[in-house]
Formats: sequence, structure tokens, C-alpha cells
Amino acid sequence: MENILRGFKENKAFRITTSLVLLLILIAIAAPVIAPYNPLEAVMRNANMEPSLQHLCGTDKLGRDVLSRILYGASYSLGSVLLLVAIIFVIGTTLGVLAGYFGGIVDTVIMRIADMMISFPGIILAIAIAGVMGGSLVNAMIAMTIVTWTKYARLARSMVLKIKRRDFVEAAVVNGGTPPHILWTHIVPNILPLMVITAAADIGAMLMELAGLSFLGFGSQPPAPEWGLMLSEGRQQIQTAPWLMIFPGLAIFVTVVVFNLWGDSLRDVLDPRQDN
Repeated sequence: MENILRGFKENKAFRITTSLVLLLILIAIAAPVIAPYNPLEAVMRNANMEPSLQHLCGTDKLGRDVLSRILYGASYSLGSVLLLVAIIFVIGTTLGVLAGYFGGIVDTVIMRIADMMISFPGIILAIAIAGVMGGSLVNAMIAMTIVTWTKYARLARSMVLKIKRRDFVEAAVVNGGTPPHILWTHIVPNILPLMVITAAADIGAMLMELAGLSFLGFGSQPPAPEWGLMLSEGRQQIQTAPWLMIFPGLAIFVTVVVFNLWGDSLRDVLDPRQDN
């Protein structure tokens, strides 16, 4: 936390990107207040209206305001990806720490399962899992969790294997430290910065993959105002109503760029190698 506060004061890029991230989150939270129309209300007489002062981003084939759907979609897309990354972070890091610290059968079981998961192309396996479970945002998140936790587990394990050989950990063991105490006090704080950097850098990629699953019909289902689903619905009218794809695509593009830049600046702030 001290590094983050210091970085916010001293690192201009981190300060700007953090402000943009907070702005996106604020938009997602405040969507019901700032959206000019109900994103689910169909007004057929307004179908496929071009962008205008009345509808800044136009309307879709059901007469729903595209801007309102994009604003509400921020809560769907951004909220789901932040929750997804948090779940993957906790599961993958926990399993990696346990595998690296205890070794033996625990390490063998966890890593062999991880090896099986990474033997398949991630997005293909996610599509297969989501297809079997049925199309929904929850099922898409479950599928992404199943195929992505291995990255965090392997990274956490490799870091724990290095840290547990250091003198301060061996001293804690000699002094009678219990495994939970050693893990919580000496191991986790030393791997947390790099794990957080990895999670922050993955937000943009996870957003793209969730949107991709929704675009293919394995994620959010109509009439949810989710960005990937909006792209899927608009692709059939790309020639007659291009704004149906331009504005949701722009929302995805801006959000991914902001989170990628934020992840890079967060790495500069939290990178433990800077303290050496």
C-alpha cells in the first residue's frame, strides 16, 4: 500500500492511468443515473436511427438507445471481468503457494492437473466447456476460470520454491513457526506484488476473451447489454447500421487500452526489483 501511495504521488503515468481506471469503474457504477434511456426498452418506431442529438450513439434494430446500453454494459463487462480476475487470482495463487511450499503429493497432484489444462489451447477449451454448460455469463466465467488458473498457480509455485530457501524462512522454521504462520507472514507478502501485477496486466486480455465468448454466443445472452453481445447483434447490420459495432467496439478498445497501460504503470510501482 505504501508503494502504491508513493507511486501515485511520484509516477505521473500511474496517477493518470489510475484516474482513468477509477473513472471507468465510476461510470459502471453510475450507469443507472447517467444513462439517458432504459437499455432494455424497445421502441420499434426508433429502430436503427443514426447517431443524433437525441440518441448520441444511435439505436439498434429494436429501437434501444446504444449509448445507454454501452453505459449499462460497463457494469456487465467490467464488473464480470474484475470478478473473474479476482477469482482466478485467489484460486491460482492459493494452489500455487500450497504446491510450492508443501511439495510432495500436493505439488504432484496440483501441477499434473495444471499440465493437463495447459495442454489444450485456452480459448478453445473455454469454448468447449461453456458450450457443454450452456451459454450464460456465469458459465463463461466458470470456463475462463478453469482454463486460466494454471498460469497463476505455476507462477506462484516457482516464486515460493525460491523464497522458501531463503535464510529468513529457514530461521522461522527453526524457531518453531507453523506452516500457516510462515506462509502468511513470510511467503505471501513476498510473492504478492508480482501476482498483483500479473492480475492487473491480465484484465484487458480477460475482457477481450469474455467479450469473445459472448460474441460467439457462449457468454451473456439477449437482452443483456454486454459489449461482446452487442457486437454480435450488430454484425448482421454492419453495412446498414455500422454504429451498432463501432461504439461497442470502441468501448472495448478504450477499456482494454486503459487497463493495459494501468498494468504497465502498476508494474513500475510495485516491481520488487526496483527495491534492490
